[in-house]
Parts: sequence; structure tokens; C-alpha cells
Amino acid sequence: MSNVENLVGDWLPLPDVARLLDVSITKVHSLLDERALAALRVGERKIRSVPAGFIQDGQVVDSLKGTIVVLADAGYSDEDLIVWLFTPDESLRGRPIDALREGRKTEIRRRAQTLAW
Repeated sequence: MSNVENLVGDWLPLPDVARLLDVSITKVHSLLDERALAALRVGERKIRSVPAGFIQDGQVVDSLKGTIVVLADAGYSDEDLIVWLFTPDESLRGRPIDALREGRKTEIRRRAQTLAW
């Protein structure tokens, strides 16, 4: 297992994401294309999967898309941005993804924007 796989822990294959969001697999691919979600190939079989932490109460975490776009604009690959979102940060008292899930998007976006400079 890679470091990013261990860091994230729980991964959802794309069909599971579709089921949890109650959408078609085509819609999940659209969400990936729109940068509302990010996915990596994980596990022995290298199945394209999304971190389970990106889904909350049957929806994509509300402020995730904008944060992914900011990080991608800063030159982060999907793997880089997933690592950034799931790496504990003492100054946040947790991980950026947890702050987003708690509705603290302004703080996380501000931090993400500084990465581009």
C-alpha cells in the first residue's frame, strides 16, 4: 500500500461513490472531470477510487470542489492535493479535509491559495 493510501485509509471505488450519491456512474465521472472530486488508482488491482472523507451525508463535501480547483491551479496533482487534504496540521487541530467537513472553508481556501505563491 502506498503512503497516500495509508494516509487516507478509507477509499470508495467509483461504483460505490455513485451508489452513495444516488447518481449514475456517468455522473461520478462528470464530477471528476469538473474537479468536484479527485480520485486515484489504489489497492492491488489499482481500482480508481475516491477518499471516503470526500462524501458526507450522501453528498460531496460542500466546499471540496473550490478547494480542489485552488490546489490544482497551484500545480497540485490529484495525489498531491489528496495528501495535502488528509495530512494532519497542528495549526488546524486536524486535517484540512476535517475542517472542510466542519464548514471551515475560508480558512482552508486561504491556506490553499498561499501554496500557489
